[in-house]
Amino acid sequence: MRSTRQLSITLPHEMAEMVRTKVESGEYASESEVIRDGLRILRSRDRALEHWLREQVAPGYDAMKADPSRAVSAPDVRATLAAEHKRAKKAR
Repeated sequence: MRSTRQLSITLPHEMAEMVRTKVESGEYASESEVIRDGLRILRSRDRALEHWLREQVAPGYDAMKADPSRAVSAPDVRATLAAEHKRAKKAR
């Protein structure tokens, strides 16, 4: 039994050109390799996102539900970010 499955895909011109360029540069041996690598990267990103949601976001949400006094208001967050941005600009 084959371990691969042939598919036919349609790409926007820009993406098709990107695939062609990757193969022509020698970075990849075939168009299929480019697509497979892209799908591996997508799978890795999806796994990282799931891990972040499960390990950081969900526990943070649960902690906020358990103790709403831990919350920081949106205006406070904006003010903190603005101050941090101002400090970073001065440091340049």
